[in-house]
Amino acid sequence: MPGKKTAKVPRAAYERELLRLQTELVKLQEWVRAEGARLVVVFEGRDAAGKGGTIKRVAEHLNPRVARIAALPKPTERERTQWYFQRYVEHLPAAGEIVLFDRSWYNRAGVEHVMGFCSKEEYQLFLRQCPIFERMLVEAGVLLRKYWFSVSDTEQQERFRKRLEDPLRRWKLSPMDLESLTRWEAYSRAKDEMLVHTDIAEAPWYVVESDDKRRARLNMIAHLLGSVPYHEVPLPVLQLPKRPPSTGYVRPPRDLQTYVPDHAAGM
Repeated sequence: MPGKKTAKVPRAAYERELLRLQTELVKLQEWVRAEGARLVVVFEGRDAAGKGGTIKRVAEHLNPRVARIAALPKPTERERTQWYFQRYVEHLPAAGEIVLFDRSWYNRAGVEHVMGFCSKEEYQLFLRQCPIFERMLVEAGVLLRKYWFSVSDTEQQERFRKRLEDPLRRWKLSPMDLESLTRWEAYSRAKDEMLVHTDIAEAPWYVVESDDKRRARLNMIAHLLGSVPYHEVPLPVLQLPKRPPSTGYVRPPRDLQTYVPDHAAGM
C-alpha cells in the first residue's frame, strides 16, 4: 500500500520475476508488431526516482527497431519557436512500434516551470492544451500509459550521494539535479498541480512508489502488461539449415589483418 514501509524485494525473487515479466514484454512487443498497434509509455518523476533503471529493464530484451527510447535534449533555438508539443510529435510511434519517453512533454509542468525556463503564460497554456493533446492521441488509437515515479526526499538524497561518489554514475548528476534538493516543495506543488490538470480518464496517471527500485520495476512492468490487451502471437517455425559442404574456400593468413590485442589474457 502507498506510504506503508515494506521490506525490500530479495534479489533472487526479483531476478526471477523480472525475467518472467521481460518474457511477457517480448510477447507484448510481438503483439504490437503483428497488430500494428502504437504504444507510448511516459516515464516521469523526480530526479533519481528510478525512471532510467526501469526503462533499461523494460527495453533490455526488446527489438530496438520496434521499441525505442526517446530521451530528448534541451530544445534548440528553432524548437523554442515551435508549438510546444511539436518536437515530441516527431517521436511518436508508427504502426507496430513502441516508444518509451524518458521524460516527455511534462518537462514544462515540472523542471521548466519550477526553474523558470518558461513563462507563466506558457505554463498555463500547457496545462490547458496537454489534456486536449493526449485525448487526440488516444482518439487516434495510440495506447498511452503515464507513470509517475515517487521517491522520498531522504531516499533521493541518498541516491544523489551515491552517484556523487561513484565514478560510473557521476555523469547522472548535474548542478540542476542537486538544486532540486533545495526546491523539494516547489517540485511537490508543481507535481500536484500537474496531476490536477492532466490526470484524465482517457490517459490517467499511475504512481509508482520507488524507494525500493526492485519493487518499483516489477510493479510498473506488471501494471503495463496488465493494462494492454495483448496476446501471444504464434511465431514462424524456424529450423537451422544444414551447412553445405566446403567448396575449397581458404581463409587468408591472420597476419594480413589487424586484430584487437588480447587484453583479457593479462587478467
